[in-house]
Amino acid sequence: MTNDSPEEETRSITSSLELSIQTRIFKIIVIGDSNVGKTCLTFRFTGGSFPDKTEATIGVDFREKAVEIEGETIKVQVWDTAGQERFRKSMVEHYYRNVHAVVFVYDVTKMASFRNLQTWIEECNGHRVSASVPRVLVGNKCDLVDQIQVPSNMALKFADSHNMLLFETSAKDPRESQNVDSIFMSLACRLKAQKSLLYRDVEREDGRVRLTQETETKSNCPC
Repeated sequence: MTNDSPEEETRSITSSLELSIQTRIFKIIVIGDSNVGKTCLTFRFTGGSFPDKTEATIGVDFREKAVEIEGETIKVQVWDTAGQERFRKSMVEHYYRNVHAVVFVYDVTKMASFRNLQTWIEECNGHRVSASVPRVLVGNKCDLVDQIQVPSNMALKFADSHNMLLFETSAKDPRESQNVDSIFMSLACRLKAQKSLLYRDVEREDGRVRLTQETETKSNCPC
């Protein structure tokens, strides 16, 4: 039998709870036509580099990056999928399952990839992805200035009509790496704000631990 004071017992309970809470994982899926740079965007965010050589994604692949937001370490899991229908059929259900956020990608130098966004949005909705799941629109390959076919104002109008933020960037250009990070960090911050539960008050009640859940009112999010 120990002679710990109530304060020491509370600290011990709190410490045990903190150790038992697992790192949260946010699943973000990246959608769009083939060759718009989905894989390169995920490489740039998770590894900080542009791959020397990429091949068409077959089925589904994912990469992870641990980020710290307001003192909490969160694992951002970025799922990359094939843009070609023949590589997608067998995996598409698994891809959309338990998704937390969606990134729609088009190639600013290919108008067709922009036009096809509506199809990708319909596929997403067809798999019952809730309207409350955050979504962003990304125009990739902005480094190819002389080849741009999709004007920024057109993309912004489309994004606004679907309640999405618009990011225009280049996975290839290292000067744009911070902008690529902003895409995924903005989603991670938003998800944390939605799902945050702070275990601030730990009390004994009828021999059990009671957790008081509080929603954050202030945000010091780095994004």
